[in-house]
Amino acid sequence: MDSVIVPTYNEAASLPLLVERLAPAMRDREWELVVVDDGSPDGTADVAEKLGATHPVRVLRRAGKAGLASAVIAGMKEARGDVLVVMDADLSHPPEIVPDLLAVIDAGVDLAVGSRYVSGGATMDWPLRRRIVSRVACILGNTLVPVRDATSGFFAVRRSALDGVRLNAIGFKIGFEVIARARAHRIVEVPYTFRDRELGASKFGRREIGQYLLQLGIVARDKVTGRLR
Repeated sequence: MDSVIVPTYNEAASLPLLVERLAPAMRDREWELVVVDDGSPDGTADVAEKLGATHPVRVLRRAGKAGLASAVIAGMKEARGDVLVVMDADLSHPPEIVPDLLAVIDAGVDLAVGSRYVSGGATMDWPLRRRIVSRVACILGNTLVPVRDATSGFFAVRRSALDGVRLNAIGFKIGFEVIARARAHRIVEVPYTFRDRELGASKFGRREIGQYLLQLGIVARDKVTGRLR
């Protein structure tokens, strides 16, 4: 089974659209969608439970807004699949690309990273400032992990590659944390086009930038001291 993990906060409008597109994309696979909701006041968790009546959707409700990384880690513990896919609920990560990530895993890869910065990948609808921040963040991450899109939050990983691995629940760059710490012998980047959200509000801000810099420092320290593995 494949488990698709989606952390949510105020995504009641976009979640049905995500399921509507993900279900046909996954029609040839056994799958589940694990929605981890941090007490969304817009009723996201209730929407997810209603979707569960007609689709393989399960909901993990958390009392408060504890952060994206911790939500993903909680979802990984709740998931039943041998392969874990992580993506956003806002449709910036196209559901149609999920089978492409899984096909790479099926071929023997341990970690498949959805990438905006390899041939065939792109970013749409972002202002110049956001593009610059993303590029700089990736350049910093590239010094520590062997992928072009070091800050990708769209990936698939074998559960076995995370067995015994301690992931730090810092900020919102859980993809960087997984890439840095997973016991992955083979990592492949799969191109996709990132589109900025059409519904809801972005959670990106100065606080998230500061948390990413902290995360970089911790990974760098652990790499030097041999504690990454």
